[in-house]
Amino acid sequence: MARNHSAPKVRAATSDAVPFGGLTLHRYHLSNGMELRVLPDRRAPIVSYQSWFRVGSADEEHGRTGLAHFFEHLMFGATERREEGELDRAFEAVGAEVNAATWTDWTYYYETCPKRALSRCVEVEADRMAGLKLDRERLLAERDVVLSERRSRVDDDVEGLAVEKLYATALEGHPYAWPTLGWARDIRRFDLRSAQTFYRRWYAPNNVVLVVAGDVSPTDVLRRVEAAYGAIPPSRLPRRVRKSAPAQRTERRAQIRFTTPTPKYAIGYRAPAFDDPDWPVLAVACEVLFGSRGARFPRMLVHEGELCVSARGHVTPFRDGGLFDVWLSMREDVDPASVLELFDAELVRFLEEGPSEAELTRAKSSLEFSFLTSMETVAGKAEQIGFHEAVLGDALRVFDRLEAYRTTTAESVRDAARRYLVSSQRSVVEVVPEVGS
Repeated sequence: MARNHSAPKVRAATSDAVPFGGLTLHRYHLSNGMELRVLPDRRAPIVSYQSWFRVGSADEEHGRTGLAHFFEHLMFGATERREEGELDRAFEAVGAEVNAATWTDWTYYYETCPKRALSRCVEVEADRMAGLKLDRERLLAERDVVLSERRSRVDDDVEGLAVEKLYATALEGHPYAWPTLGWARDIRRFDLRSAQTFYRRWYAPNNVVLVVAGDVSPTDVLRRVEAAYGAIPPSRLPRRVRKSAPAQRTERRAQIRFTTPTPKYAIGYRAPAFDDPDWPVLAVACEVLFGSRGARFPRMLVHEGELCVSARGHVTPFRDGGLFDVWLSMREDVDPASVLELFDAELVRFLEEGPSEAELTRAKSSLEFSFLTSMETVAGKAEQIGFHEAVLGDALRVFDRLEAYRTTTAESVRDAARRYLVSSQRSVVEVVPEVGS
């Protein structure tokens, strides 16, 4: 279903260049709405080419969940110019590493390859944005693949199933409540018309941030991108309205039964949006509580108390508010209620006292190290640029987050934890082992 477009005549509408971590980020905005970010980094003859589409599972509708992830599969199929499998072969021929990912607020496709393969990346990505071939046979085949993926990652996986139930319980009333994979009943109802509508609406130049990082010349990249993408028409995007899940004032409980040998808990506390000043502070709190072998809960519940085999925490980096989620997996013959009681008691102590200076220093150092490590490669830099452009609209915000980690105090961690890590704003999913499992 190729889009009709004539020979490219448009030029970049606006451009600028800004410092970016010791390098220079060149920003272009084409007249069809496409955003291009180019980061020259010539320390190795490598290029990372990433297409960040501002569409994820939060942009779906009730009854049509899973389409964003479904397109992550479909986009590797045939186009009007390439037969099935030809896209993969095109990248294999130049030694490119290729993959894609989908979550709540975005879908992205990337190629990391030798610099000589830049033209191949531009050609192929523009081709599948403008001319993806959608037919019923392809749709049915990929639908079965996605259903199989859902069975292995959710239906047959205790953690996947419990976490899915947690988000459905905790964020009811918001699109984040449904899984990125989609509900199985919706996946089975995928049809050609809904797929075509989704593609025309979201896979358009005015809904993508194209990031090219590595051994490149900005003017050369711009010239190639204009020639390949410049005449692809923009789509009519629906107006996005930021929203939060309905307020929660009392704890929510749910239970699932599963053929697993030990009981488990999935716990979720309401957390702020990624652009909220409290987000990096809560990330530091999470690092103090769960970030390493010596963090409070792994040490207390796993290594010293030997009550759990796993104790993990995570803060969702969502455009709208998400969760501070916790996973506790008990050992055999351990009473789960007693573990939750110990967990709650230690959390209350943390809310009263906050982190020690040693804990705070270790947590901040760990987060800073993780960030700096993520920026070591051209692919890592491109991913940080693309993610922050897609979620926050500004790649430079990545350094705001680093500075926020560095300036976080013990008092601010304690105060943020008191606002969010409270029982009235949490949901608890208990996994009960099936008898005889």
